[in-house]
Amino acid sequence: MRLGDADATGQLRLDGVARFLQDVATDDWDDTGITSSDTWVVRRTAVRVAVGGRWPRYKERLTLTTWCGGWGAAWAERRTDISADGRLLVEAVALWVPIDPTGHPVRIGPHFFEVYGEAVQGRKVSGRVTAPVVAEGAVLRPWPLRRADLDIVGHVNNAAVWQAVTEVVNTPVSHVVVTHHGPVESGHDVTLASAPGALWLLVDGKVEVSAEFSA
Repeated sequence: MRLGDADATGQLRLDGVARFLQDVATDDWDDTGITSSDTWVVRRTAVRVAVGGRWPRYKERLTLTTWCGGWGAAWAERRTDISADGRLLVEAVALWVPIDPTGHPVRIGPHFFEVYGEAVQGRKVSGRVTAPVVAEGAVLRPWPLRRADLDIVGHVNNAAVWQAVTEVVNTPVSHVVVTHHGPVESGHDVTLASAPGALWLLVDGKVEVSAEFSA
């Protein structure tokens, strides 16, 4: 764990967790050797401190173990454990969707099962995402976008979105779920709405990202 992912107390920030998860997912996919023009984008990520675990600390050597936990018609579930010295610290589960170069979702192909079929063992998962509702009395503030927030598909990167959570959460949390309902893109006028245990990123009044968390 490096300096750029540590908070002021030396613990791993939530956006640092998001970077770890997407990097190990990319490495795992590249290792399959599958050649495709599709790009996988994350739709929902849940992170929790494992039973008897804790948040990783600065300079701690971490091991990430990832596998496919299930699939649907046009999505797949990836699970990832973060450990140190053989001790499980953090567990994560993410719902990923493959999109074609035009940005439209595509169905899971047979090559996927050639690689992940043994791990999946036929387990299906739901791709349903609940429609978000902003709480009454939520505090609103602007959320300016930076050029550094954008990734190769022109969206605000998943890890950059998680920085909004770190802006709202003042203490370490035990569980957090971030859901992407739509893309946040360059030029968008973004508003951050927050309430106890939740936040939303809105573009023109529409919720594009929602998050729930607990201490």
